Amino acid sequence: MNSLTRTTDFIEGKATDRVPFHPILMRFAAKHAGIPYRDFCLSATHKCRGNIRCAEDFNTDWVNTMSDPYAEAEAFGTILEYPDDSLPIVRKYAIIDIDDIDRLSVRKVSDHARLSERVREIEEYRKLTGEKYFVCGWVEGPLAEYCDIRDISLAMTDLYEYPDKVHRALDIITESAIHFITAQVKAGAHCIGIGDSVCSLISPELFSEFASGREKILIDHIHSLGAYAKVHICGNTSAILADVIATGADIIDIDHRVESVAKELRMLSPGQVFSGKSDPVSVIQDGDEASITENAISFFRQAGGRCIISAGCEITPGTTVENMNAFSRVAGLLAI
Repeated sequence: MNSLTRTTDFIEGKATDRVPFHPILMRFAAKHAGIPYRDFCLSATHKCRGNIRCAEDFNTDWVNTMSDPYAEAEAFGTILEYPDDSLPIVRKYAIIDIDDIDRLSVRKVSDHARLSERVREIEEYRKLTGEKYFVCGWVEGPLAEYCDIRDISLAMTDLYEYPDKVHRALDIITESAIHFITAQVKAGAHCIGIGDSVCSLISPELFSEFASGREKILIDHIHSLGAYAKVHICGNTSAILADVIATGADIIDIDHRVESVAKELRMLSPGQVFSGKSDPVSVIQDGDEASITENAISFFRQAGGRCIISAGCEITPGTTVENMNAFSRVAGLLAI
């Protein structure tokens, strides 16, 4: 059973030879493949090479386009610096004054280098791997993207002081994301991830008002194109998890800060699974094989077997090859 079939069958509740293994690999992938992080962010060739190398070396079942949250932000006008071998640095946000929102417009993928390169990454994956791996594209969730073009501290204040302006910005961001999703699925993505991690920092009421409905719009669009949808909100999402499930996402990431999903497990519809939730630092980076295995299997059982093996967020670049191999072996212990 190849990785693509293993993942799609697992999501759909069919028998598989083992559980899919979907670690989030960004800085780890670049380091493992010997790629400067600037190149990993900006070059489809380098990002695909790094992720395919990890898929081969650690028996992962997916490849993805994640590296940093700024592809769309740069298209909106956020100015970035890309150090040779470190994370991008924001030098100027697109929205300095709240009235700058009045000048926002929907972005076309073909007009912006990083958006176009994301599409090329998916084309490169499909060219190099065909139907072997579950290829996952990515968009920023509407509220996370607003923070990427505004500054998170000001964005949080805006929710209370300028809600109408924020809604206008989020509508433009959502429409832009729809175009970006369409281009990625047409390029061959089997799944689109939506990263809206800032939502773990707000109340359920604010999540309902500003975020969940727009996430559902994106997920419905992804499904209309015949692709799977994944929602990633790291942090403690216990208070909003039921609403995240209600968006209809096929894969719902669970962070280690979520104590239990026992109640929410009953809310899953057929075709919905969790992914998680090992702590990437205390367990995957700093643990040993026994603790890694115990932790991953414990959550898998708590999730009633409806859980892709992953960490709650990105695998750190400080994680050893030995620990990644130990993490990979967990999936092989779990046949469905």
